[in-house]
Amino acid sequence: MHWIILLAALSLAGCSAAESIGEGLSGITDFFLGGADNSEPPKPLAEYTPEIQLEVLWKETVGVGSEEQSLKLVPAVGGGKVFAADREGLVEARNLSDGDLLWEAETEFHFSGGPGLGAGTVILGTTDAEVVALNSENGDILWKALVTSEVLSVPVVSSGTVIVRTTDGSIVALNEKTGKRLWNYVRSVPALSIRGTGSPIVVEDNVISGEDSGKLMALRLDDGKFSWETSIALPKGRSEIERLVDLDADPIESGGVIYVASYHGGIGAVSELDGDVLWRKEDISSSSGISSDGDYLYLVDTESHVMQLDHRTGSPLWKQKDLQNRRLTAPAAYHSYVVTGDLEGYVHWLSTTDGRQLARVKITDGPIDARPVVADDTVVVYAKDGALAAVKAR
Repeated sequence: MHWIILLAALSLAGCSAAESIGEGLSGITDFFLGGADNSEPPKPLAEYTPEIQLEVLWKETVGVGSEEQSLKLVPAVGGGKVFAADREGLVEARNLSDGDLLWEAETEFHFSGGPGLGAGTVILGTTDAEVVALNSENGDILWKALVTSEVLSVPVVSSGTVIVRTTDGSIVALNEKTGKRLWNYVRSVPALSIRGTGSPIVVEDNVISGEDSGKLMALRLDDGKFSWETSIALPKGRSEIERLVDLDADPIESGGVIYVASYHGGIGAVSELDGDVLWRKEDISSSSGISSDGDYLYLVDTESHVMQLDHRTGSPLWKQKDLQNRRLTAPAAYHSYVVTGDLEGYVHWLSTTDGRQLARVKITDGPIDARPVVADDTVVVYAKDGALAAVKAR
């Protein structure tokens, strides 16, 4: 399916792009297969003595999951509840501590992004250009709103406003209570781009969003007016594929600084206030994302190497290569752990000190592509086949 989408995009991009397929073929496989050279198979898991004990508190299945499609269906945790949705319209709320089903809603929507949580709302996007709000207490549908195109990012809720980024480059703001459109900011996308969009974040009443052009942009939350824009990744190379610099990984904020990674154009840190670039590292790229524990940054690069970075300079402090080409998820950092899932359903705990493997647990046989979520020292994992589990390190 991914190959079809990309080849169709190439035909739209013109003959010059089509002629460069051979040159840029490794660029396509970097994104989908998690390595600089997809001829290398995923690295076999090495045997080691676990240093911590992992306990699977509970494990359930949420419908069909994403049905192996490239969607942004992730677990959301709030108020002691775990919310998850599948591709065919099922939404579930479960107790974080024991996995007991609190409610489920069987809808006819084709969910593709979410859920995001608001004040009593669960917000999801669909492949049919819809945004849907459910009551977080019972799963009742509160409203449905049409947007400009498919939603492949997690909706974000702030100050009663729902922010959604769509695949056609639009950022749409909706009223959380009614679904009424408040504003819409339209930005064109390149002729060729990777399927997927990063989720915006809201910082100090600014909506921060990474674009397929490699630029990071800030809009005012209240009216959508432009605040600032800066270039994180600069397109390079002769072919359209080599020039892909999509900022599809979700940006994060820490201490007034926005950190963001691009598909293969580097990573950067910018000031939240005015978009000034504080540092940029063009030799480190990621299609999954960055996390922070307040002291350091953690990143999974395009070869599934896990890295710890100095948040002041972006310089690598350590790199863990034992999980190469295992298509790792974006990392989640908490306490002294870095947690990431892989293509075979394993979840790995690494040390923040030096990146060594501490323990791993197999949740399912299918791939995990959603970033693990940490709440109350519990790690919630959602796999593409619908497996939803909560794990705790002892």
